[in-house]
Amino acid sequence: MRIVLTTGDIHGIGPEIILKSFISLQASGHQFIAAGSLIALDFYRDWLDIPVRLAPIENRADIARLVPEIGVLPVLSIAEPDIILPGTVSKTAGDIAMRSLEAAAELCREGLCDALVTAPIHKEAVALAGYQNTGHTDFLADFCRVPSPIMLFVDPVSGLKVALATIHEQLSKVPSLIRTMDLDRFFLTLAESMQKDFRSTDPKIAVLGLNPHASDGGVMGDEEAAIISPCIERLSKSLRIEGPFPADGFFGAKRYLDYDLIVAMYHDQGLLPFKVLAFDTGINVTLGLPIVRTSPDHGTGFDKAGKGTASERSFYEAALLAGEIARNRTITT
Repeated sequence: MRIVLTTGDIHGIGPEIILKSFISLQASGHQFIAAGSLIALDFYRDWLDIPVRLAPIENRADIARLVPEIGVLPVLSIAEPDIILPGTVSKTAGDIAMRSLEAAAELCREGLCDALVTAPIHKEAVALAGYQNTGHTDFLADFCRVPSPIMLFVDPVSGLKVALATIHEQLSKVPSLIRTMDLDRFFLTLAESMQKDFRSTDPKIAVLGLNPHASDGGVMGDEEAAIISPCIERLSKSLRIEGPFPADGFFGAKRYLDYDLIVAMYHDQGLLPFKVLAFDTGINVTLGLPIVRTSPDHGTGFDKAGKGTASERSFYEAALLAGEIARNRTITT
């Protein structure tokens, strides 16, 4: 599989973790190219003394004819900065990050690459560059014309998988979104993705309640009784799906070990326990897109930029998973 890696915010740790990961990824059997800033990769390579050679890709058409060389990372330059300032929020860095993302997604859509792995971007920098969609997921949803992609978090070490019913939403909006979304379609799409992308033929799904204690029989809200439980009951005829469970007790009692997939109703409900359990190895996967996209489950790390101390583990795992999903989609289609 040919996998394209975007450099993300060039003032963060993205270029560093790409270079560090590439050293180990060469043994995976996949072919890797980077898209973004050649100057940034060259800067961090020299500054941090990372033993990777960079080879400019002169023409997009050359990608299909690339032959892997040990220790050589081909780079498609999309846009370049005048100066690199590690740890700094920059309009230029935000613009390069998003232009690189669009170009890399286009490579996947055209079939020149099989999967996309994105290094972190900085929302403020992207907003300064004038973009309305300041996150990878929203941008790729519009790019691929997919109205409701699903954010899934995967830990390859423990096998833990957590999906979010709502993504980056204000907490006050979550109840109305749960009431108005097509929850049946959401769960069916999740189950289909588990089968297609992860080869999980009969996934066991746990659903967390929206309210504390899953509302305690209606004492703290009625979304469980009115929306979530009826949906689970309908789908239980065709899926192995159970809940709604109180989130605190579910994770506290380690019940997540009994399920292939856990569905949280909102961002922090799912991400807080996930990051406690899988901070260094967690992967973000965007489901429902016609292209394969993964990313490390961490941010730009401005406090570590240019210091050589950033861990590449999550990015490395994200790249391996991207290749696995791309291969699985080939097998199942």
